[in-house]
Amino acid sequence: MTGEKNLALLLKTMQPQLNAGAYVFATVNNLDLINAADMVMVFKEHEGFTVITTKEKADELQLPYTYVAGWITLNVHSSLEAVGLTAAFSNALSKEGISCNVVAAFFHDHIFVDIKDTKKAMAILNAFSGLP
Repeated sequence: MTGEKNLALLLKTMQPQLNAGAYVFATVNNLDLINAADMVMVFKEHEGFTVITTKEKADELQLPYTYVAGWITLNVHSSLEAVGLTAAFSNALSKEGISCNVVAAFFHDHIFVDIKDTKKAMAILNAFSGLP
């Protein structure tokens, strides 16, 4: 199952969706106390494991974090070989002073923006397809 590579089509049909809740990035050295089902993402780095999870779960597990984000999923099935999608939306967001942290998964791209910027980010992303 291959994803879409055509940038114009990706931008027009990306269908951004705001996922409910607040999300945080944290780091742990040991995954023994972490239930993978409670995590949005786990990524191994040299310094430890970065986890993305709900703010509530991080608080429950007493995981320290400094950044609270809204999670936006682009519902178009983008190819991992697609060129320019991340650049296009991150540039549009940066022009409005919105930082974004992007996770490219197999089927979709996921964008984490500061929780206070989610509504504005959704408007910017929807503008690519002409939606209000």
